Amino acid sequence: MMQLIIGDKVWSTWSMRPWLVLKHSGAPFSETLVRLRRHSHPSTHDAILAAGSPTGLAPVLINGGMTIWDSLAICEYVAEQFPAARLWPADPSARALGRSAASEMHSGFAALRGEHPMDLRLRTATPVSEAVARDVGRIVCLWNDLLSRFGGPFLLGAAWSIADAFYTPVATRFRSYDIAPAAHGDAGAAAGYAAQLLKTPVFLEWERGALTDPGAGLA
Repeated sequence: MMQLIIGDKVWSTWSMRPWLVLKHSGAPFSETLVRLRRHSHPSTHDAILAAGSPTGLAPVLINGGMTIWDSLAICEYVAEQFPAARLWPADPSARALGRSAASEMHSGFAALRGEHPMDLRLRTATPVSEAVARDVGRIVCLWNDLLSRFGGPFLLGAAWSIADAFYTPVATRFRSYDIAPAAHGDAGAAAGYAAQLLKTPVFLEWERGALTDPGAGLA
């Protein structure tokens, strides 16, 4: 059985993405959770190294003798191993656009990530900096373009894909910090998409695990 090493579900966006993808694949896997932000325990880096990560970072997928690190690499590996799950669409153009969108999230939007980190327990309203506003405006534009192109309700059409896994943490940030897509050029489609992501069964399963974890957030 595959083993996925993850960080706390309350905070770890990078862990959430491949976890969602694995759940959508239907493949059995086990979870090894390594605590983040703990000061009275061995360092997070050392703990993740001990769990089997070659980089000291999570997530990591271990499958037999294979160790795959980095969230995007894990997602692509799962898509290749389980083609029947259709984690990318069959159409090459749709796949290319989906991969572009996922890669943009993977490497970009540093202001949004840095100033508004994911916290599934948080509900607040905070000012949006100019840098965050630019990030949100770009995300709204990207979402609206793909939703219009492929007809929704997900980014690449009727079926959920890896691209949606990469933007699910963004939807949680919009909710946690009361960031309204309408204030950044949205006419309703982006807000509807964010709401759709937060009601998918696999996300709700992740969120239940986060909110019922008694150890998350303890020093």
